[in-house]
Amino acid sequence: MNFDQITLSNGLRIIGERIDHFRSVSVGLWLGSGSQFEVPSEAGVSHFLEHMVFKGTEKRSARKIAEEMDAVGGQLNAFTAKECTCFYAKVVDEHLPLAMDVIADLVTAPTFDAGELEKEKGVVIEEIAMSEDTPEDLVHELLMLANFGDQPVARPILGNEERISTYVRDDLVSYWKRMYRPQNAVLALAGHYDWDSVVKLAEALLGKWSPEGFEKRGCVTNDVPPTLLVKEKDIEQIHICMGFPGLTLGDDRNYELSVFNSVFGGAMSSRLFQKIREERGAAYTVYSYPNAYTDAGMLSVYAGTNPEAAVEVCGMILDEARKLAEQGMTAEEFAMAREQLKASYILGLESTSARMQSIGRRMLLMNATRTEAEVIDRIESITHESVNQMMREILSAPHSTALVGKDAERVSKEIG
Repeated sequence: MNFDQITLSNGLRIIGERIDHFRSVSVGLWLGSGSQFEVPSEAGVSHFLEHMVFKGTEKRSARKIAEEMDAVGGQLNAFTAKECTCFYAKVVDEHLPLAMDVIADLVTAPTFDAGELEKEKGVVIEEIAMSEDTPEDLVHELLMLANFGDQPVARPILGNEERISTYVRDDLVSYWKRMYRPQNAVLALAGHYDWDSVVKLAEALLGKWSPEGFEKRGCVTNDVPPTLLVKEKDIEQIHICMGFPGLTLGDDRNYELSVFNSVFGGAMSSRLFQKIREERGAAYTVYSYPNAYTDAGMLSVYAGTNPEAAVEVCGMILDEARKLAEQGMTAEEFAMAREQLKASYILGLESTSARMQSIGRRMLLMNATRTEAEVIDRIESITHESVNQMMREILSAPHSTALVGKDAERVSKEIG
């Protein structure tokens, strides 16, 4: 399946994947705005701004935004990540004009009401507190710092209470004028739509969106020696995270990494899950996953266990890593993992939201597309040896570690 594509005169890229047998359509407006592009004095501003645009625009109140989408049974939401912010909706195809209108309004005409801003500070500060009270979230944030040091990629998307509490309207307006510009954005669609109508509507809603004032800081993540970081917390479990080298978003070997991750800790049949949970009963939750950014990457491993078993669990993670690095995965493990990756991709194609997010994020961050046939061909081209070679490189390298929980200091000393 090919993509519909066009770039408006103001630099806004539009990409669509038309699925004629669907009745739904997902649409998202992607911005190259995230914590990766913030300096310390702007901590959390990308996420805070995402919240604030829902508090009212020049022609819609916060209540009207919600009511208009609810009235047609649509879903409207947004999220902020390290390198992007996305405002998205899913609707029945006949309501696509409304969804595009609301999203364009949110992004191009927010009012940033000062009174609403003060109220929303409390909401975001509570969100930060909730993250602090969720040790599984906290240990992942700590791992980023242990692996990347004090660099933008390691800083929390939510920011911190100290900075959030000081923001005034001018801070948000200034950041919005620099980052929420058409040449820093992609409009993505997937589902049932008429392309000519989409382009005409996009021209009407976003064609006059001014590109002036755009300024995006460059971002380079340097290699730093991985370390071990600890946070004592009076809770029942020790939360463990280990970070191994990963791949950048544009590295084509991410397909091999996905197969490797499935065997290591990314599936119920994985070595970590079977060894630590099923055979030893040493943890309820254990898994691994890759993180890929435009200029950095990491393979993370997580486990939650009781303090008495923490040293043993750390040892089992490293033991399985050593075995895979030295011996590689079996042919049977490879075949199963590659088939899992292909099936996961194909099943994901049944969601217009997943398709929209895939093409939108890829176009925004890499200015590229990849068709369904190309992805499946690439997955089928993965070889047993190419995956084993990658595992040897990644699992033989130094790793970072983060621990959160009761007796975390003691555990850190015992594991070195």
